[in-house]
Amino acid sequence: MFTKNNLLNSWLWKWHVIAGLITLPFMLLLAITGTIYLFKDNLNQQLYQQQMFNQSNPTQLSRLPLSQQLTVAQQAADQKIVAVTLPTAATQNTTFKIAGKGRASQLLYVNPYTAEVKGEVIQQQTLMYTVRKLHGEILLGQAGTLIVELVASWFIVLILTGLYIWWPKQGSGAAGFFTIRFSAGKRVFWRDLHAVIGFWLSAFMLMILAGGMPWTDVFGSQLKWVQQQTQTGFPMHWMQSKGLTSTVAFNSTPPPLNIDTVADIAQQQQLDGVVTIRLPENAVGVYSISNRALLLRDQKVIHIDQYSGEIIKSLSWNEVGVLMDLRQIFMRLHQGEYGLINWLVLLSVALLFSLTTIAGLTSYLLRKPSNNWGFPKVPARFKADKILIIGIIILGAVFPLFGASLILLSLWSYWKSTRKRIA
Repeated sequence: MFTKNNLLNSWLWKWHVIAGLITLPFMLLLAITGTIYLFKDNLNQQLYQQQMFNQSNPTQLSRLPLSQQLTVAQQAADQKIVAVTLPTAATQNTTFKIAGKGRASQLLYVNPYTAEVKGEVIQQQTLMYTVRKLHGEILLGQAGTLIVELVASWFIVLILTGLYIWWPKQGSGAAGFFTIRFSAGKRVFWRDLHAVIGFWLSAFMLMILAGGMPWTDVFGSQLKWVQQQTQTGFPMHWMQSKGLTSTVAFNSTPPPLNIDTVADIAQQQQLDGVVTIRLPENAVGVYSISNRALLLRDQKVIHIDQYSGEIIKSLSWNEVGVLMDLRQIFMRLHQGEYGLINWLVLLSVALLFSLTTIAGLTSYLLRKPSNNWGFPKVPARFKADKILIIGIIILGAVFPLFGASLILLSLWSYWKSTRKRIA
C-alpha cells in the first residue's frame, strides 16, 4: 500500500468535485439512454415484426430466386436499391437497402417465399434512432456531439482522480476496498457507497468510454489521422469499392451476372454471420460481398466482377490494422454485441453507475455549505510536480476538448484571484 500525498489528495479532490459537477447530468443521461439502447434489437423486432418477419411455413414453401425478390423490391422502392442483406433464419424477410444520404438507412422487406413486399422501415423515424441521437449528441447535432465528447473527456479525469482520492490509506488492509460504513452518519454512508461502487466500476467505465470515444468529432478525427499515418486502420477497399472496376468488352457490353449467381458465390465462401451484397453503382462497378460476424476475425470483404464473376479483390480481417482491430473490439463491447454476458455486464454497469452517481451527489450536497460551491480547499503551499504537469499535458493532448476547457477554467480562476487582490 503506497503512502498518499495529502496535499496532492486535496488538489485532486477539488478537481474531482469540479469534474463531477460538469459531467453528472450528462453522464446520467448517457447511462439512461445507453441502457435503453441495449434493448434496440428486441424493441425493433417487436415494433417492426410485420416488416422484418414472415409467417410462411418453410417446410411447405421454398425461397424464390433473389433476382425475383429484387425486381419486386425495386418496383416498390422510390429510389435505387443499393444492397441486399440475406436472411439468417427461415422466418426472416430479405432486407433491401434503398439509396439515401448519410448513415441512416431506409430498408425495404420482402417475403422470400412469396415475393410480397412487407413494408419499409426508415431509420430516422424509429424510436431507437432518436435514442441513439440523444445518447450521442443530445439532439443538438454537431454542437451536441462536442458537448458529449467534452463530458466524456472530463469523466476520464473524474475516474482517475477518484481512484487516487479513494485509495485506502496505509494500514487499512484489504477491507478498505469493500467497506461501506453504515453507522458513521449519512454523509459518510453516501460517500462510501459512491467511492466503493465507483472504484469497482472504474475499469468497466474506462472500457465503455474507450468504445464510445471513436465516435466523437475531435478525438475520433485524431484517431483516424493516426490510423492513416501508421496504416493501422482498414485496408483500401474494405469500406467501399471505389477504384475497382469490372471488365467491359470494347465492342459490346456483356450482360451482368444475375444476383442469384452472386449469392451462390457468397454461399460458397461460407461466410459467418449476416451477409450483405452491395450492388454495382454503374456499368463498370463491382458486386461487393461482406459479412458481419460475432468474431471480427471471421469477417471478409470480397469484390466481384459483375460480368465474369471473377474475384477482383478479397480482404480478410488479418489485413485490418491493429488500431482498427482494437477500436472495433471496444466499440462492440460498448454496444453489448459480444453475447449475453457482455449485454448483462453493460446493463449492470449502467444501473450501478446511476446509483453511485446519485450517492456522490447526495454526499456532496450534505457536505456543501449553503453559500458557496463547497470545493475542497487546497493549501497554498501545494505545488504541482513535473510528473503531474506532464500527465495533465498528455491528457490535454489526447483529449483536446478537455485541454481547451482546462485552459479556460485556469484563466477564469486567475481572473478571479486577480480581482480579489485588486479589491
